[in-house]
Parts: sequence; C-alpha cells; structure tokens
Amino acid sequence: MPSMRCVCYYRMFSQAARLGFLCGNAKDKNMVKIPVRKKQKTTGDVFIDREYIEGLLEEAKYTDDGAINAYLDKAERFEGLNHREIASLLATDNPDHLGRIFSIAWKIKQHIYGNRIVLFAPLYVSDHCVNRCSYCSYNCSHSFPRRRLTMDEIRGEIKILEEMGHKRIAMEAGEDDRECPIDYILECMHTIYGMKFKNGEIRRININIAATTVENYRKLKDVGIGTYILFQETYHQPTYDRVHLAGPKKNFAYHLSAFDRAHEGGIDDVGGGVLFGLADPYFEVLGLMIHNEHLEEKFNVGFHTISVPRICPANGMDMGDFPHLVDDRTFEKIVAVIRLAVPFTGMILSTRENHEMRKKLLKLGISQISAGSSTEVGGYALREKRETCNPQFIVNDERDALEIITELMDDGYIPSFCTACYRNGRTGDRFMGLAKSGQIKNVCLPNALMTLCEYSMDYGDPPFKQRAAATISREIPGIGSEKIRARTAENVEKIKTGERDFFV
Repeated sequence: MPSMRCVCYYRMFSQAARLGFLCGNAKDKNMVKIPVRKKQKTTGDVFIDREYIEGLLEEAKYTDDGAINAYLDKAERFEGLNHREIASLLATDNPDHLGRIFSIAWKIKQHIYGNRIVLFAPLYVSDHCVNRCSYCSYNCSHSFPRRRLTMDEIRGEIKILEEMGHKRIAMEAGEDDRECPIDYILECMHTIYGMKFKNGEIRRININIAATTVENYRKLKDVGIGTYILFQETYHQPTYDRVHLAGPKKNFAYHLSAFDRAHEGGIDDVGGGVLFGLADPYFEVLGLMIHNEHLEEKFNVGFHTISVPRICPANGMDMGDFPHLVDDRTFEKIVAVIRLAVPFTGMILSTRENHEMRKKLLKLGISQISAGSSTEVGGYALREKRETCNPQFIVNDERDALEIITELMDDGYIPSFCTACYRNGRTGDRFMGLAKSGQIKNVCLPNALMTLCEYSMDYGDPPFKQRAAATISREIPGIGSEKIRARTAENVEKIKTGERDFFV
C-alpha cells in the first residue's frame, strides 16, 4: 500500500483521478515539494479529514494561471468544482482571476435562479441553553434573565411578522432538553401553522435547533418542517473542541452526523453553514463542500441551502479571542467561490452583514436574505415597545422589511415570498432535479411574481404598488412556458380583486 502522503513536483500529475488537476509552477520556478493526500480517510461519523484539507490548501498555492482559467471555464459551464479546483480559486489573489470569479458567480445566479430574492425572518423562541460556546451570547455560563415564549407570546410575534408580510420564518432556539424540549418546538409549530390572518399566514417554518435523534427528526417532519438548518460552526476539529467548552454540542461527531439522522427521519431538505471567523475560512469552505458531497453520495441530495454568517459582536464574548476574522474582500471571494462550486444550492445571508455588504453579495450568488430581523427571544414585540433584551448577535442591517423589499425592486430584483416547492413536494432530489435541468425558473419566477403581487396589495402604499406593478409587468414576459405565463397573468389579476395564495 502506498503511503498516505506522497511527494509530487511541479508539472507532474497528482491525484488525477480523485481531484482532476495538474500541479502548477511554483512562483520562483524552483522545484517545490508539495504534500499531497491521495485519498480522504474517514472514521465512522467523522468524514472530515483535516490533513486532506490542509494538503489541498497547500497544493493550491502553486496552481498556475492556465489551470485556474480552466477551472473558471468549467464553472462557467455550470458544472461545479471539485475539491482541488475550489482550493485553487480560494488561494488566488490575482485581480484578473477575482474579477472573473465574481462575474461567473453573478452569471450562475441569474441563469439558475434569475433575479428573484427569497425573503424570510428569524423567530427566536427560547434562549435557554446548556452549552458553553465561546462565541455565543447564549453560553450557559452567561448570567441574564432567560426566556421561553408562551404560546400567546408566539402568537404575538407571528402577528407582527405577518404584518411585515413574511410567509417564511426560521425558528431558532438554544439547546436545553428540560426548558426547551422537542415537544415545545412541535407545539410552537402547531401554533404557528394554526394561525390565519386576513392577508394570509406563515406557510413555511424552517427549523434551526440543536442536533437531535432520528425519532425527533421524524416528529418535526410529521408536523411540517420546511428545511432543517444546522451550522457545523467549524469543520476544523481542534478549533471546534476549543470553542465548545462544555455541553452536548461539544461532541463533534454527533453534531457532524446530524443531517444523516435528519435524512433517516424523513427530512430531505437540509441547510448547512459555518460561522466564518472561528478557523481558517478556506478550510471551512472545503469542509462545507465535503459535507455536501457526503450527503449527495449517501442520500442522493446535498444541501438545499448554505448559510454564510460571519462572527460578529455579541454579549459575553470578545472579538479579540478569534484570530481568523474574515475581512470583506476575502468574504466576497468565499461567497462567490461557493456559488461556483455548488451552482444549484441556495445561499442565505443574514442581517449579520450591513446594508452595503448585503448589496454586494447579492451580485455574487446570494439567493435568500432576511428582512426586518430580530435576533432575541420575543424581539419583535420588544422592538415595538422600544425595549431590548439579549440578542444572540448584533443586527447590522436595521432597515425595516418594507425598506429592504423596496430597494430590491429598485435594484432590479424580484422580492419573493414563495413557499410553493415545499407545499408541492418539490424538496430534496426532486427540487435539485428541477434546478439542474434548468427548469426551476419556470416555477420560481411565476411564484415570485404572484407573491410579490400579494405583498403589494396587502402591505404596500400607492408608490410601492406602482413599483410592484411595473416589476410584474416587466417580468411576466420572461416566463418560458406560454401556459404558465398566461396562468400567472390571470392569477395576478385575481389577486388584485382579493383572491390569495396562488402557486405553481
């Protein structure tokens, strides 16, 4: 058996079958020994091989311009990227390469998803937590009055969110099986789905709670979960062990294998992410890609969405404790490279980012953003009373939902409140099949336009209604199917007369 480490010299093939790349020239034109892992090794639930990723990142430093241009040509054909290609694009700081990376990211976003941007809001229901995570304000060693919302308080929060126009929420809770058991989460879901308003209801609840059991994932599926979202936080296990000081979340393997159990419990829409700033950000991108590949190989479908939060200030933590904070330019490159690597996966950006950065990243592949967010338990009611409590992190885009939605239209986007895929059973591999065939726009565009018309009629003032009408009129001719185009135009007119909730 060959050693797990071998030596390759520039201009020699290395890992061709696994990684498909040609070693590039070292910048000084001298022979340079580059450590290479022939294959990623896995052990049980831990399929992230640290040495393999570190080897890729080292090799990538020596990729020549010809190879990088070939990788970009491949990405421009919507073929995605392999591990070696991803590492090489992350490593380059050549302005010509970066310009092309950014350009292709925008092209991919427009080709697959068009100019629609899906909107959502987080709903924090409990800040009780038994974990000691050094980056989180919910750290169990922090002393503050903790809350778990009552069902009446849940109804109050949902009423405010519905009045903002939201139809999709991401429910968030700390990990505490005594104060916030799975039955409480299920009760919250039942309460929310049971609420009906004059202008509609919450139609999709995505859930972001701690890693749990197959049985509990089945319960979430039975109640009607949308996407199950869980951030690995960091794929670099030594860092993971260092920042997770105590509590069940400290178990790296159990956390990493959560999506496997979710699939086994019947949830085929899962969303991953890391907290950029905990470890080497390029390592994290490769960890995400390998995790996505693991799910595709095992369950025939990878991440439905990938979130890209950056660590930001929160109560009880010191930003100086984190040496891998990601600057804006590096962050832009990361987002764009992820878009090139997994062109058919949705990408989510939260209000951790400020207004200016959110505008930039929409041009680099982001397809979902939050709007009018509060990151504290009961935060929407508290905000109306001008009170504050203990947010999980500081919101950097404090504009209200209407401001964000208006600007999206002014910038040529279509704000979308669509939840049709979930309700039509287009989840998991069925959604990805549509996305990879290029057909997803034939449902996404009409659904976005119909939900925008709904929002306009129910929440818009006269100037907003004029903007929305102009956007809808401009975009309807772009619907590829003549039959769906005619049905969309017909449904828009029905919405104007008071009918609601049309989708294809």
